[in-house]
Formats: sequence, C-alpha cells, structure tokens
Amino acid sequence: MIIGVPKESYPGERRVALVPLVVPNLIKAGFEVVVEAAAGVEAGYLDAIYAEKGAKVLPDRAAVFGAADLIVQVLCYGSNDVTGAADVPLLRRDQILIGFLRPFGSKEIVQQIAETGVTSFSVELVPRTTRAQSMDALSSMGTICGYKAVLIAADTLPKIFPMLTTAAGTITPARVLVIGAGVAGLQAIATARRLGAVASAYDLRPAAKEQVQSLGGRFVELPIEAKDAQDARGYGRAQDETFYARQRELLGRVVAESDVVIAAAVIPGKKSPVLVTKGMVEAMAPGSVIFDLAAERGGNCELTRVGEVIVEHGVTIIGRINLATEVPYHASQMYARNVTAFLLHLVKDGKLQLDLEDEITRETLVTQGGEVVNQRVREFFGLPVRSGVGTTKV
Repeated sequence: MIIGVPKESYPGERRVALVPLVVPNLIKAGFEVVVEAAAGVEAGYLDAIYAEKGAKVLPDRAAVFGAADLIVQVLCYGSNDVTGAADVPLLRRDQILIGFLRPFGSKEIVQQIAETGVTSFSVELVPRTTRAQSMDALSSMGTICGYKAVLIAADTLPKIFPMLTTAAGTITPARVLVIGAGVAGLQAIATARRLGAVASAYDLRPAAKEQVQSLGGRFVELPIEAKDAQDARGYGRAQDETFYARQRELLGRVVAESDVVIAAAVIPGKKSPVLVTKGMVEAMAPGSVIFDLAAERGGNCELTRVGEVIVEHGVTIIGRINLATEVPYHASQMYARNVTAFLLHLVKDGKLQLDLEDEITRETLVTQGGEVVNQRVREFFGLPVRSGVGTTKV
C-alpha cells in the first residue's frame, strides 16, 4: 500500500503528518511512502531528508492523492473548515483517510466525507486505554498546547515567574491557576513549575488530585461535588448549570488571586463550560493573563474571543487556537509516531485489516462504503443507529 502525505493547507498550519524518522518503519512494514514537495519544510523537515529515508517526493497535491491508497493528514476536511473542501474532489472510493476529522463538528461535512466513499479514521477518537496509548494523538497535541500556553502567558505577563532574592530585594513568584487537569492542564502545571511559578489546579474529577500533586502543584478543593464526574474514557462529564453556577462562585476568589489562569476544561463533543465570568475577570489584578485553551469550543472564559488576543479590565485574554502548530518540529514528530503506531496496528500479514471487533479500529472508524458508520457520531447527530460488527480486509 502507498501512504500519501500532502502538505497541510490550513492557513498558518506548519505541521506535517509524517516525519522522515518514521518512514523506514513504514517501509519495513510493507508500505511505500509518497510526500508532496515541501510538505515538511515549515516543520524543519526537508524533501531531501524524506528521500534519504526512502520516501518518494511528488511535485503536487493531486499527484499525492492520485498515487496513494492511504492519505495521512494532520487536519483533514472537518478539522480544516477553511481550505479542506478543496480535497474532496481528490478523494476516491475505498481510499483510506487518517487524521483529525473533528467528527462531532459538522454533520454536513462528515456526510460529505462519507459520500466520497473513503474509509476514514478520526484520531480524536482513539480510546484512552493502555493498549492505545502510543496512538493517542489528542494527548500528544494536548501536551504541546499546555507547554506553549504557559510560555506565551509568561511572555505576556508583566512579571517574572520565579522567586528571586536579589540586592534589590526579594521578588515573589507568579501564581498560576490551571482549570482542568487533563493532559494539557497537567503539562501546563509542569511547565509553570519549571519556570518557577507557584502552580495550583482545579478539576471536577477527584482522581486528578494525585496527578496535580505529583507535579508539585496545589490541588484546589471546592466544597462541591460533581455527579458522575468522569466518563469511561477518562474525560470529565458535562454537569448541569446549577453545578457550574456554584463552581464559578467558589472559584472566584482563587481566580482573583492568580496572575495567570490557564483554562483547559474541555468536554469532548460539547460546548466548553463557562467557568471564568466577566465579574471574575474584573476582580483580577491589572496585567493578569488568561489563556483559554478551550477557545475553539466556545471558551471557559465568558469574554474569550476565538482566535483573538484582547484586553478587558486590564486583563489580557488569549483565545488563540491551533496552538500545537507553533511548535511544529516536535508536534509533527509526536503526531507521526502516533499515526505510525496506528497504521502498524491496522496492518496484519502485510495487508490492512479493518477488524471492527477491535476497540481501537471500531472507535476510530468514521466513514466506510459511502456511510457514516461510527455509532457515537451517528448518535451525536441523531442518525439512525446501525447494528452489527464485522471484519473487512483491504
């Protein structure tokens, strides 16, 4: 089978789906790899390096889509709602498509992908199990985002992060509050601590306490208990508005005392809960910073504007999205390793096998044979539930 790697077309996207490092492993597994010219240049991976590792460099996008049995992208149409539609005519029936699809974003786009006849896999849907850990691209990109958000916040804050004892007196450390101790949140805590800040974190999941403390953070405990705080996949469950109102009331004091707030509370497939209100922003000290990592799904801060950096009541609120692309070299490397692990999982005896009795394959498969086949996606969009599982060999 031939794997095709087109250049990412989303405006400002600098990542590439496969890096030269993984090409030999894929060739050893029986794949051929073709890469669009200059696909990896902005991430620091030159065409010559791909060629050295055994990949074939093709001159344009159409050539890659035309030659490949399997297309690997970072942002497929769905996640790329700006320029992704241009790829639809290039897709063909029974071609394999793997990447971020944003399967709970637009019903129309998911159905449009299905109508091309491609067999598509959404890397967002990789289950968070030990067996699938090496394939978890969402966690990899979350790690990058948590790290980069703290660096940007530190650069924006008119204070320094660490405590310093100098001839001019002692400078107290910055106080960083992380809301949502998932992968991105935990990396934000670790990065803030490395920079010398005092880090605190809040999460509605009691299980997060030990993880926060293991990184040297202080876990903020509120006298309020969430119902079914965590789902079977390890994500926080959405709560009712009564819970969120009480949560905002109790979080207000902690937010007001913080120099930086990293908001990273995201509920998969749902609008992000508003946890930082306009009133809470007003209570923060001038010069404080809020980085809203949940901006793309509506934001955890009431004042966040998607994709923008604004100043309200003296507080800088950062709503930048697609943050992982700002660290393209290592983001691409991590993503490529995740996708390679996923591809090798699908390959049996030199052929691609879609065993729908396997949890990883079943959960990530979105479209096949002209239909949306993923049960979670069908339920989310109110499509009739399909029954039956099987094995398809390609």
